[in-house]
Amino acid sequence: MKQPILYIIIPCYNEEAVLPITSGMFLDKINQLAGEGKISPDSRILLVNDGSKDKTWEIICDLARKDEHFLGIAQSRNRGHQAAVLAGLMEAKDKCDITISIDCDGQDDINAMDRMVDEYLGGCEVVYGVRSSRDTDTFFKRFTAEGFYKLLAWMGVEVVFNHADYRLISSRVLQEFANYKEVNLYLRGMVPLVGFKSTSVYYERHERLAGESHYPLRKMLALAFDGITSLSVKPIRMVFFVGLLIMCLSFLGILWAVIAALMGKSVAGWASLACIVCFMGGVQCLFLGVIGEYIGKIYLEVKGRPRYIISDRTWDEDD
Repeated sequence: MKQPILYIIIPCYNEEAVLPITSGMFLDKINQLAGEGKISPDSRILLVNDGSKDKTWEIICDLARKDEHFLGIAQSRNRGHQAAVLAGLMEAKDKCDITISIDCDGQDDINAMDRMVDEYLGGCEVVYGVRSSRDTDTFFKRFTAEGFYKLLAWMGVEVVFNHADYRLISSRVLQEFANYKEVNLYLRGMVPLVGFKSTSVYYERHERLAGESHYPLRKMLALAFDGITSLSVKPIRMVFFVGLLIMCLSFLGILWAVIAALMGKSVAGWASLACIVCFMGGVQCLFLGVIGEYIGKIYLEVKGRPRYIISDRTWDEDD
């Protein structure tokens, strides 16, 4: 069997503290896999600069000058982790046989790549890297993350439990994935939609080697909300059925009020009226917010704006 060309896709945002450390680890892994005959010596490490404000791009350019295994592309501005991963995948899909996307911080076990490549050589087109445990997470993060995956599954979104964006994808799958034109990206929910034979490998996640996390609670919540609203219409259906239930209860309340008035047992009071008005007003605002979120996403999608723009490359594009 022909040795596959592997491109390791690494999104980078303000990673000047950790990139000098992990770049050597990725290079060693490429050389090891090539030395074992599992991948081609023409395999590469593609670093995607996502509009970093520090010296990340300078470090990427320096790595590319010193070793041909390193390639780099820079987005014109910061567009987020998902867009950076997508940019790397689309840039690599015509140059390689397989890609492995992984974060730059060294938390994901790089040795899991060996098993990913083995699974690909065994016939799998997509291999998901799945955390075997969340012992390194705080209780709050572990509880909310696992609850989120269960919520997605309940809403009909096809996701792999405890899988983030550490995965192997063949170029064959990427060619089909390129037909998905969503602007609102949630890759861990979109990749399973493509299909093809897939499997999972399990690994232990480590602490970040250097620098600070660029995914605070605010960004994690935004990504979670994108995952729900981009891949499921169940919230809209829930709004309809809850609205229907409230309408039925309101009808019963009106019926009770009319009967009480006819029997002369009605009591004038502002408390009950205020409670009903506040409750109905709150429910309406909530439902309008959910519907508005979907309308906003439609608004962004119909514009057809590019999901990423590459401003620089470390190689001559004509070559």
